[in-house]
Amino acid sequence: MLIFGVALLALMAGALFFRAGIHAPAPPAAAPTAGMAVPAETPQALEVVSYPEFELPDIEGTSRAFSEWQGRNRLINFWATWCAPCRREIPLLKNFQAQQAGNGFQVIGIAVDFPEEVSAYAEKAEFNYPILIGQQEAMAVAESSGIEFIGMPFTMFVASDGEYVGAYIGELHQEHLDNLVDIMTRLDRSEISKDEARAELELL
Repeated sequence: MLIFGVALLALMAGALFFRAGIHAPAPPAAAPTAGMAVPAETPQALEVVSYPEFELPDIEGTSRAFSEWQGRNRLINFWATWCAPCRREIPLLKNFQAQQAGNGFQVIGIAVDFPEEVSAYAEKAEFNYPILIGQQEAMAVAESSGIEFIGMPFTMFVASDGEYVGAYIGELHQEHLDNLVDIMTRLDRSEISKDEARAELELL
């Protein structure tokens, strides 16, 4: 009888615990021990603003691709025959091309004009750098980099690896080009970063 009574009491106690919903507490999560790596958030990749590929006809009507000059620091100069400041820049850009071609620089003129007018002007100007021609297509080339086309002259700078690094709105002068060569040369030598180059180009 004693054994039967103990068993009955144990059974009743178990039933009461079950009905009351009593459960053993879960063990607390272990805190990271010293030296244990804690997963960090995945860093966001830096945006690379590359100048988009495009094709425009040259003075002879031959389609030319921008990638033709890949590997050089490129000055993309937007101009027109009717733009007086644009015409004043041309001798300066010709001298720059002659002096800096061997140092990895390339001027590319994009005439936002009619082909007949550009061809006639080119006979007198004797360009030593390529001239591409377009109207709405040429403006789209400028705006595809994220900058609003607001007037001419307008020059964009693309690094030797194809990344867009800056622009200058207005007429270029010799001191602008001298500073540009210094900035882009230091960038090619990895003496400054792209962000530092962009900051300096904004002060041209």
